[in-house]
Amino acid sequence: MLTIIDKYILKRYLATFTVMLLLFIPIGIVIDVSEKINKMLENKIPFLDIVVYYYNFTIYFANSLFPIFLFLSVIWFTSKLANNTEVIAILSSGISFSRFLRPYIIGASIVSVFVLLMGFYIVPAASEGFNNFRYTYLKGGGKQEMHGNNTNVYRQINDNEFIYVNSFNDVSKTAFNFTLEKFKGEQLVSKITASRIQWNPKDRTYTMYDYTKRTLGELDDKIEKAAEKKAVFTFDLEDLTPVVYIAETLSIGKLYDFIEKEKKRGSGDINVYLVVLYKKISVPISAFILTIIAVAVSSMKRRGGMGTNLAIGIALAFAFVFFDKIFGTLAEKSTFSPLFAVWFPNIAFGILAIFLLRNAKR
Repeated sequence: MLTIIDKYILKRYLATFTVMLLLFIPIGIVIDVSEKINKMLENKIPFLDIVVYYYNFTIYFANSLFPIFLFLSVIWFTSKLANNTEVIAILSSGISFSRFLRPYIIGASIVSVFVLLMGFYIVPAASEGFNNFRYTYLKGGGKQEMHGNNTNVYRQINDNEFIYVNSFNDVSKTAFNFTLEKFKGEQLVSKITASRIQWNPKDRTYTMYDYTKRTLGELDDKIEKAAEKKAVFTFDLEDLTPVVYIAETLSIGKLYDFIEKEKKRGSGDINVYLVVLYKKISVPISAFILTIIAVAVSSMKRRGGMGTNLAIGIALAFAFVFFDKIFGTLAEKSTFSPLFAVWFPNIAFGILAIFLLRNAKR
């Protein structure tokens, strides 16, 4: 059961974190507007689209920087408690430092569950709207950049079929130099080629131009040709080159399914998708680690007062973000383990939290 002190600290924990978000989010919006206002005016973006963009921006921004906001808010109000000798009074009453931490851990649990659910279901939709707006209106390459490398694409679409296209145009939904190979075991059964293939959204079919199908037989092969041929396929041309931020836009269940499908297809971006998946779990866990570090650093009364504690806190917070970004990028661009890369900041700062906590107890 929560005591008066527990309720007091928990209330301050959640209130300060909320105020920190409400203070920094408008600053982030103002900075973003100042950077993008010229392009918005040049492209004559509808006002409603801008409003929706900044709604998505708010969720995306808060989710990305929540560890820093949480860390600084805990340091801020705990330093105030220490400067007012409230921490000394609490500990002098016979309460151990571990017991003093309990309301902080409860607060971290509430924030973690909230961030976890946001990351699973709400942030993906906000990320999709945020990125769609950027690539549609603000980036030089427009929608073509959304699909990253869309040349010389070779994909496995199921256990028996492989697709190759020389290039893919997302705007016209057209792929060039198309090849579809079907295997039975290790033996090639048939091969379809076309100079280009185009998606027809009205009847959900594909039109192939300069079509050739070669079916392999035991004695001779069967060859079928046509200048133009319509067909129905089980794959989607957009699956050949998914948008570069596709993993960020999927809820947790869809993300698992998408990663499994991409593994079967031999996607070269699988590490990018795994980093997004692992971060959905690791980021909420960081709330506990950063809370313990913040309390251990700021619960002692220092000569420099809150300024010293905030300086230490800001340095540690940006060190955490630095490691998170560096190792995340390393996993995405190399063969470095995505699981280790995502969890390394939590492991390193978890060890630091244990060290600082022991020191604070003394």
